[in-house]
Amino acid sequence: MRIGLDYRPAAGYGNSGIGRQALALEAALRAHPEVQLQLFGVAPEDHPLRRRVHCPRWGAPLQSVHRLPGRLRFEGGFLPGALREAGVEIHICNFNMGLPLGAKPHGMRYVLQLHDLFQLTHINHHGSRLKEKVYRTSDQLSIGHSIKVADRIWTPSQYTADEVVKRFPGAKDKVRVLPNLVSGFVGEPADISELNLPARYWLAVGTREPRKNIPWLVGAWQAARQRSQQVPELVLVGTREHLPEPLQSLAGLHFLSDLTDAQLHAVYQHAERLWQPSYAEGFGLPVIEALSVGTSVAVASGSALDEITPAQSPRFSPTDTQALTGLMVSLASQAPEDPQQMKTWAGRYADEAYRERLYALLEELR
Repeated sequence: MRIGLDYRPAAGYGNSGIGRQALALEAALRAHPEVQLQLFGVAPEDHPLRRRVHCPRWGAPLQSVHRLPGRLRFEGGFLPGALREAGVEIHICNFNMGLPLGAKPHGMRYVLQLHDLFQLTHINHHGSRLKEKVYRTSDQLSIGHSIKVADRIWTPSQYTADEVVKRFPGAKDKVRVLPNLVSGFVGEPADISELNLPARYWLAVGTREPRKNIPWLVGAWQAARQRSQQVPELVLVGTREHLPEPLQSLAGLHFLSDLTDAQLHAVYQHAERLWQPSYAEGFGLPVIEALSVGTSVAVASGSALDEITPAQSPRFSPTDTQALTGLMVSLASQAPEDPQQMKTWAGRYADEAYRERLYALLEELR
């Protein structure tokens, strides 16, 4: 099989959730003995990436994947011809949109990896209301086009699959579930003594998007601290400015950013528990990352978090502040769940399970 992979997310945003899944696809496809992999993307004119990725003659920043004029030029003016010239049989795009514009070449199949529909269904973080309106309109058109022309749509959870079918009923027979790869951390955790973290702390990851529900979590945690001295301090991996100003300087609240993988490994490992309060989540990468090092989790109910979390892990409504505060007070004095059970659960999202499912989905397209 000669497979093309849209490499723009991996090249421009390799540390993001979607970028990391693009890199996971690349590694798994290269490991398949019957796959010849071709990469397609953009790069500055003198960038070394051009030595291994099909790029248009014109230069473009690696981080230009969301810029509409450049996208149209790439997806409409470059990609269709480049795929034909490379003899690609199956082309995969993994950032919710971006499949080629124009008529599909005869015999070629398109795969869209659709992580979620939150660009269309939820308020997202943008610099201005004008940008929000422009992106929402362009995203709706681009996602709709990609869903229409795709031969298969891979989603990371049944929750996302159901959301796709609910909004695009005509796509029902195309949708398949391919859980994200979470291979765990490589190497030893770093020495994080210089971060000056407390001896006991809870952890939450991601502060930018409103659907992550972090201000609500912090408010409930503050109330729990007022009720019980046993409630640990709280560490947020994210930016202080993404919280409302009254919450930014609470006693016992810590912020971390720009961590290396080894530092993040250690931050997860030393945490007493990860809290994931999202009211909308297409997968929930931090949950599996925490479980992979044996750290217990507590998650909000009502989205993909229900699927990816062990049955014995605590769950809570993402809107009931009083109930969450009570749960926090209760868990503060209880021992975390068995670390080995957490690690075993996380193994179902590791390399072997991921590749087995991916290869089965490729067989469907032969």
